[in-house]
Amino acid sequence: MNLLIVAATPFEVQPLRDYLGGQFAQVRDSRFVREELSVDMLITGAGMVQTAYALGRVLALSRYHLAINAGIAGAFDRSLRLGDVVQVVSERLADLGVEERNGRFTDVFEMGLIDPDQPPFLNGVIKAGHASDFDFLPKCNGLTVNRVHGAEASIRAITEKYDAGVETMEGAAFFYACSLSDVPFLQIRAISNYVEPRNRSAWNLPLAINNLNEVLIKIVQSLGIMN
Repeated sequence: MNLLIVAATPFEVQPLRDYLGGQFAQVRDSRFVREELSVDMLITGAGMVQTAYALGRVLALSRYHLAINAGIAGAFDRSLRLGDVVQVVSERLADLGVEERNGRFTDVFEMGLIDPDQPPFLNGVIKAGHASDFDFLPKCNGLTVNRVHGAEASIRAITEKYDAGVETMEGAAFFYACSLSDVPFLQIRAISNYVEPRNRSAWNLPLAINNLNEVLIKIVQSLGIMN
């Protein structure tokens, strides 16, 4: 089985890399192999542009049985706790469009620039088709943004417009690339902070990264058993 792990930054998945380095044979800088399981790690850089470019290159050259986008996320949903690990089952481009004179945001689907039902979109949303295979993780909807929300007015506006549990800067690009490349995919995010007026002192990155990587290692171990 060929598995692709995709992350925006190396520190988000460093514990997984350390685990692979100790338990698997490292045959390339970013490829680890044990028996029938091969794991590639792709660090794309933060944001949709970097993610789309990096994934486009890799998916054109290699075939994967599963791709996992892993990282931290901000939570709109206050029932989620810092450190909780979720699977994002749908993604939406949340800030691609225009700002109207009255301050209202109109997205590209409302503008008619993209058909909201043009694959891989369905009503402007891209869904993960393999979420049911990982039911041990709670599910939520995601928004992908270029600018994370950090002011009361913009947070209120985006939550009134869209239903989402978390926001990230890469999810929709990952969903788009994998969907059109016909690669089964999963997005796993650990909650590092709430989407609120910006307050970095309230974040808990160590907890989120630790919990995220515990889940990733568990998945890798289970895939190894299945092969």
